[in-house]
Amino acid sequence: MSSLSLKVEKIENLTPRIRRVVLTAPDNKPLPCFTPGAHIEIHLPGERQQKRAYSIVNLSDSDHYEIAVQLDKQSTGGSKWVHSLVEGQYVNVETPKNHFPLVAGADHYLLIAGGIGITPMLSMARALISSQQAFTLHYAGRDGSNMAYLAEVQCMENSRCWISGGDAAKRFAATTVLANPAANTHLYICGPTEMITSVIQTAREQGWREDQVHYELFAGTLEEDGDLPFEVELRTSGVSLVVNPGQSLLDVMVEAGLDPMFDCRRGDCGVCVAQIIDGEADHRDICLSDRERANGAFCTCVSRAKTAKLVLDL
Repeated sequence: MSSLSLKVEKIENLTPRIRRVVLTAPDNKPLPCFTPGAHIEIHLPGERQQKRAYSIVNLSDSDHYEIAVQLDKQSTGGSKWVHSLVEGQYVNVETPKNHFPLVAGADHYLLIAGGIGITPMLSMARALISSQQAFTLHYAGRDGSNMAYLAEVQCMENSRCWISGGDAAKRFAATTVLANPAANTHLYICGPTEMITSVIQTAREQGWREDQVHYELFAGTLEEDGDLPFEVELRTSGVSLVVNPGQSLLDVMVEAGLDPMFDCRRGDCGVCVAQIIDGEADHRDICLSDRERANGAFCTCVSRAKTAKLVLDL
């Protein structure tokens, strides 16, 4: 996996908590291309090998990558560090990857964004406008002053913004929006875990096929206030590890010199899944079914423990 050293060309505060960062290559060298829905992983400084993934907002060109990062007040790494960057600083970044691509040839694309989940959706919407393909974009949030790119979305003819202000009656009307799915319409969802789970469940109830529904967690949804350290025994490897708040088990295994399988680091691909032998999981993935969780499947890249110790068949 190749990495790039990129310059922080521009920083702009989009909202009190969301910062837009434009990254360019030294000497204006061309940057690797990407497709809508792609993300880059930024290397965090420090002894621990940590990366944080952020969706690329702009359309692909050789000039720059644009990301928008929401500050998590409980952050122990990614968003707090990004919000400390200054123009002219250099960061190490993995080349773009896309686990959330647009399916080619759909008759219509239904895009649903919650909060900072607008970032990949805006990239998709911009691309669909450019290619003159049919889509509808729904953007939901509690407070318009904290919704990045809100003015741009509001100017799109085929968009609707749902700003609840804490009023349940004004929240995104999933049942109405998802009713009567057409055979070749594809649904894309990005936002907080709770919203994604709710929209997916509603889509299933409304008759959407599984292959029509696509989703991705935005960075920052996986760390929660009150997270505690927990111990993990890797039974096959004979290794015991401690996972602290702000870390994932996957991060800790890599740091310990192990070679675990993984891909997305966001809990939506299932490559890193391990089997629980003992202990209770705090599941934070969106790829496992209820049956798989009940049978002991565990995503090492995002999930944590409800018990002080987990024993895994690794």
